[in-house]
Amino acid sequence: MRELLARGDRSFSFEFFPPKDEAGEQQLWQAITDLEPYGPTFVSVTYGAGGTTRDRTVAITERIARETSMLPVAHLTCVGHTTDEIGAILDDLGRAGVEHVMALRGDPPGGPGTPWTPTEGGLTYANELVALIRERTDMRIGVAAFPEGHVDAPDLDHDARVLKAKHDAGAEFAVTDMVLRASDYVALVERAAAAGADFPIIPGIMPILNLRSMERMVEFSRRQLPEETTARLTPYADDPERLRAEGIAIATELCETLLDAGAPGLHFYTLNRSKATREIFANLQITV
Repeated sequence: MRELLARGDRSFSFEFFPPKDEAGEQQLWQAITDLEPYGPTFVSVTYGAGGTTRDRTVAITERIARETSMLPVAHLTCVGHTTDEIGAILDDLGRAGVEHVMALRGDPPGGPGTPWTPTEGGLTYANELVALIRERTDMRIGVAAFPEGHVDAPDLDHDARVLKAKHDAGAEFAVTDMVLRASDYVALVERAAAAGADFPIIPGIMPILNLRSMERMVEFSRRQLPEETTARLTPYADDPERLRAEGIAIATELCETLLDAGAPGLHFYTLNRSKATREIFANLQITV
C-alpha cells in the first residue's frame, strides 16, 4: 500500500463484514462478485468484538485470497484476546495466505462509548498490537484514524499523538472512520503531519441511504451529521427513493472534494452490498 501510494497511484478499496447466516453469506459473495471487476486496491474484512467472528473473518479472507483477484486485508482487534491468542490468529491468517492486517484496538464489548477494559494477558492499545504484529510477522499493517477524533480521545492533539504512536510502531497506512465533512478529513491529515505520522491516510466513505439509520450510527461515536447534510435529506424523509438518490449525490460530492483535496484514495464501507458503491463509481467516472 505504501509503495503504491508513493508512486502516486490512488487506492480504491471496499470493506465487508462476516455475515451471520446463509442468506447473508450469499449477499456478501454477490457483492464481492459485483465489485471485483472494479479492481480494488484491497478489500478488508471486519472482525467482531471479542473475537466473535474470528473463524469467519479468517475463512472469508482466505476465500478472497484463493478465489478472487482481490487483495484481502483482515481486521484484528485487541478485544477479548491474550497475546498468545493474537499470535494464533496471526498464524491462522498467515496459513490462509493473508499478508495484510488492519490492527485496531476495537470497540469495548459493551459497544462504542462504554468503558474500555483490557483483557488480562492481552493488549490495551492499537500501537501495541501493531508492534506485536511487526515483531511476529512480515505482514503489512494498516490502522484506523478518526476525522473528528476517537470517541475516547480527550482532545484532537492527543488523538494525533495516538496516530503517531501507531505509525512509529510500524503501521504503513491508515483508513478513517466514515468522513462526514471533507474539512474534517483535511484537518486530520494536517494534525497527523504536524505530529509526525507520515503515512497515507485514506478517507472512509459511507453513503446515506437511510437517514435514521445513519443518525444512530453517527451517535454511537458521539458525532452528529452536518447540518447541511441533514437539511438536504430531511425533505425526503418520507420518500425513501428520493432520499437514497440524494444520499448518493452527497457521497459523490464528498468523494470529489476529498480527491481534489489530495486524498490518496477512497475506502467504501459497503455493508455487504454493491449497488450504492457502483453508483458512486459511475458518478465519479472512475474507469474499471
